[in-house]
Amino acid sequence: MPLKIYASVLDNATGNDCTNFSEGYRITDRQKQVYSVKENNQLIFQFNLKPTNMKTNFRIILTSATLLLIFLCWKNDHKLTIYSIGDSTMCNTTTIDNYPGRGWMQMIAPYFDEQTTINNMAASGRSSKSFRSEGRWAQVIAKVQPGDYVFIQFGHNDEKPDTLRHTDPETTFRQNIINYVNEVKAKGAHPVLFTSITRRRFDKSGKLIDTHGKYVSVIRELAPELNIPLVDLNKKTTEMVQEFGPEESKKLYMYVEPGVTSRLPQGRKDDTHLCIYGATKVAGLAARELKALNLPGLSEHIK
Repeated sequence: MPLKIYASVLDNATGNDCTNFSEGYRITDRQKQVYSVKENNQLIFQFNLKPTNMKTNFRIILTSATLLLIFLCWKNDHKLTIYSIGDSTMCNTTTIDNYPGRGWMQMIAPYFDEQTTINNMAASGRSSKSFRSEGRWAQVIAKVQPGDYVFIQFGHNDEKPDTLRHTDPETTFRQNIINYVNEVKAKGAHPVLFTSITRRRFDKSGKLIDTHGKYVSVIRELAPELNIPLVDLNKKTTEMVQEFGPEESKKLYMYVEPGVTSRLPQGRKDDTHLCIYGATKVAGLAARELKALNLPGLSEHIK
């Protein structure tokens, strides 16, 4: 939203606004004119002009213009750009025909300020292997600039058996993640690793079953090894889903009744993908963890 300048007339003695009552819309010796610079209705700074001292007024205007220029330069330097790469639990999904599915990065924007630009490049069905082999990574890394942040979350589809996506957690998966991290660093940007969110799979005793295995533990090992931040979303979502319990946790995932959307005429019971409510909850978890990390140029943009 652009900066706006507001002018008003105040009585010197009382401070009362007399804009509409100044004599013939002239400013008298008993009054002063106040200029306020605001953005989103928040005061950035203001300055006063007195009608009888033009030399002083000129200095005030010159100083204020300098301060405004400094502020605009500071504001431009403090913008944040985030890119995210990953799978369907993270990506933007369609909102057409009342489709209830969402990726958690799709719901994270409200947790950041207006100085933040989020480019969610995650794609449904992709693994750390196929995201690169399809040319998606080349498009992302070409846009990354020094100081940007890149969120990386893979694992769900690396577990799949097909040759286009499957990776071994200890070898090819590990190396793929290292390659992504090193290429981000080479651009002067900041990589952040995320472990995969949990699936909703309970045993007979009501305890969540781990379905990711080494794909999660490898990410946990790589973060300190590569000296980069880690958001352990697997741990946080496991705690959340466990707290909700076997029945209530369905509210977090794609449990859709028939007739809700034409895209799923028979409905769906999906223990992997998030609904709007679930994605918003996970986005909140991610935002809180990121803020707690105190990452330079990022954490201060989180509300």
